[in-house]
Amino acid sequence: MNILQRIRQKIIDRTYYLSSHAEEEMWVDHLERADIENAILKGQIEKKMTHDLRGTRYRIEGPSLDLRIIHVICRFDEKSELLLITVYTL
Repeated sequence: MNILQRIRQKIIDRTYYLSSHAEEEMWVDHLERADIENAILKGQIEKKMTHDLRGTRYRIEGPSLDLRIIHVICRFDEKSELLLITVYTL
């Protein structure tokens, strides 16, 4: 299973965590969980960021439910849990 499939499976299973920063940014950009989930399920990994001591981060670009393009930054923690770090519209 590749990394995007692993991320999508966590979304499908609803076994992921939203950081407080991601929740704040969702509120600012008028996004809901369903928008974030849609972007991940229909989007692609646009960038892999490997220079973080806490682990590799992935920037996924995809559509919200109202078709705005959004970015979701996420990573797996040491327990293989998916953490959505931040989200924003372009």
